[in-house]
Amino acid sequence: MGSNMARRLKECGFPIAAVYDMNTVAAQSLAQELGGEACADLRQVTKLSDVIITVVTDDKAMKQIYVGGILSRSKGKLFINCATITPAVHVWVEGKAEKAGAQSLEACMASSITQAREGTLYLMLGGKPEAFERAKPVLEKLSASMRYVGPAGKAAEVKALVNMVMNINTAALAEGLGLGAALGLDLTMLREVFSQTGANSRVLQTDGEDMQNREHSCFFSAAHAAKDSGIALKLSKQAGLNLPLAAATRKQYDRMVKEGLGELDKSGIAELTFTGRHQK
Repeated sequence: MGSNMARRLKECGFPIAAVYDMNTVAAQSLAQELGGEACADLRQVTKLSDVIITVVTDDKAMKQIYVGGILSRSKGKLFINCATITPAVHVWVEGKAEKAGAQSLEACMASSITQAREGTLYLMLGGKPEAFERAKPVLEKLSASMRYVGPAGKAAEVKALVNMVMNINTAALAEGLGLGAALGLDLTMLREVFSQTGANSRVLQTDGEDMQNREHSCFFSAAHAAKDSGIALKLSKQAGLNLPLAAATRKQYDRMVKEGLGELDKSGIAELTFTGRHQK
């Protein structure tokens, strides 16, 4: 996601001054492609940049970079954070940034790799209004649509719910198609019927054919689906709500990770439901 966002911004006339990644080979390759510096230290990223966009995996990674030097001499800088992480961590990041004299904005993405490259992401933004206004020229080049939700943490709450519902829909579709296959139904016909009835969903459009054909090239991994469902369940616990469908879905994605299928696309959950596949 991050590399394709950088390519898009470069294409739109923004200079990419610095690139940082734990995978140094990937960072060096992208920096050479885009004309920036592959930095070995987060401090150098901030030194060279006015706007720093972060795309990390989870809470732990986010905390590591924000205590690992990225806020060094960051007064006046703008940090746009695009990870799907716990809302409380976004609030923590904003506090750390403000203490350093910088601004922070959460920019949660509800799209995938292709949209990042095309600049057609759907973005949910959270943070101070002035940070949002400052970030707009960059965000407009990355997105087809964006929604300012409110204070820090609120966009992350919305993103957690988006992914929770998406993951439940994906698991339900896998079970429907898996049962259809077990009954000997033509799955292409079944998907067409689903699309014209109450069984229709965005997931049917993006994942249905892939489930049928066992094509699970990764755009959004099962491991990330497990992590994001966990974020939503943590929020539900805080709110005192019982969400049995979300809990069951997370168990399925946790099982994929445990059985070595975590790097498959989320559509790979069908491997757990179709007779004769990975099912146990």
